[in-house]
Amino acid sequence: MGEAAARIKVALVDDQQLFRAGIRMLIESQVDMGFAGEAADGEQAVALAAERRPDVMLMDLRMPVLDGVAATGRILSQADAGNTDKPKIIALTTFNRDHAVVEAVQAGASGYLLKSAEPEFLLAAIRTVHSGYSVIAPGSVHSLFEHAARRAPVVGPDLSVLDVLSARERDVFLLAAKGLTNGEMAEGLFVSEATVKTHLRSVLDKLQLRTRLQLIAFAHERRLLGN
Repeated sequence: MGEAAARIKVALVDDQQLFRAGIRMLIESQVDMGFAGEAADGEQAVALAAERRPDVMLMDLRMPVLDGVAATGRILSQADAGNTDKPKIIALTTFNRDHAVVEAVQAGASGYLLKSAEPEFLLAAIRTVHSGYSVIAPGSVHSLFEHAARRAPVVGPDLSVLDVLSARERDVFLLAAKGLTNGEMAEGLFVSEATVKTHLRSVLDKLQLRTRLQLIAFAHERRLLGN
């Protein structure tokens, strides 16, 4: 019973039946994971999340009825409204510079993967987001958000959005936005990793962001990294 309770409950949302079947077999083959159900579109995904309360959801972005971006936002808002644990959502896409990935991150997704990812990478990503970290497809996450920022109207950096942060929190914000790990930030700021985590949580709360990836997108959108 203890082993079953410790399993990561994984749900899958995709409109391709063969893809769902393959991923389901992969999940069910893992001793530390349990398959929590599947859905073929975003509307079904919202209902599935409420009924099964998975730990992690693999969410295709382009589906009929309701797309993955809208479904991600509704699922997380639904969890907030019901004061329940929010699932960690990994967006699935077919190509690396899909603008929908940026929208999914802004909606609260904990990361994204290419649907062509190796099985071992997918399994590692599930375990990573379940542990509270973000995941991205191989390649530069910054190039993705820079590409999205270039599509927006050109404006100067809006540093006023950081006024709610203390000086040390600003340091943590800028380092996290550049993609540094907690360990690298701790070393650069001469503090412990626990202190960095405390500051980072405060930064996310004050800026009303859910994830580290949202923080990176936030920085690029407002040209806070000089791009």
